[in-house]
Amino acid sequence: MTNHSEQIVEMARRLHGRNMLAAADGNISYRVSDNEILITPSGIAKGFMKPQEMAVITLDNKVLSGSPSGERLMHLEIYKNCPQAKAVIHAHPPTAIAWTIARPDLKELPCESLSEVILATGRIPFVPYARPGTLEMGTHLKAFLPTHRAMILSRHGAVAWGEDLDEAYRGMERIEHSALILAKAVQLGGLTSLPAEEVQALREMRKNLGERLL
Repeated sequence: MTNHSEQIVEMARRLHGRNMLAAADGNISYRVSDNEILITPSGIAKGFMKPQEMAVITLDNKVLSGSPSGERLMHLEIYKNCPQAKAVIHAHPPTAIAWTIARPDLKELPCESLSEVILATGRIPFVPYARPGTLEMGTHLKAFLPTHRAMILSRHGAVAWGEDLDEAYRGMERIEHSALILAKAVQLGGLTSLPAEEVQALREMRKNLGERLL
């Protein structure tokens, strides 16, 4: 597990460096076997973790070692509903969160304005708000799984899962980068949409590219 722990530490440092994690925010996990999950500890600044601080839990939420994240139920819900999931990253990307605060009327990031959202993710939905650390954090995700691998958690953060840690990280990076571009468009005068036929063509391209986050 040491290698996976080191990878998690590296991912956390990257996210911290890009201002998507602050203080003890966020959590990262990796499925090391059918029943065992390696996950970041609770109450520790993720940008400064050490590999030996990782915790291990089971798929049914039994703590095998360490002090696991209080938001682990969200991770477990993803692993239970997404057989392909090997890694989950939950972070707090500022622009993505701001969209859900400023535009509670929206159900997703306005993907029809930006081709890369469609090509790289399909859609980036807004998951309804749930109090951090509660069972609802997991249950609110159910309606979006396994279809979506990149999601914004309303008034809280974002979560991305993948078939490895690199894919999950790409998803988080894509969420914030797309949210930032669209926010700048609003500042510069407003959103415009691609023609309907172009959106459809992009969706067909996405189908051919497969399910992985790009």
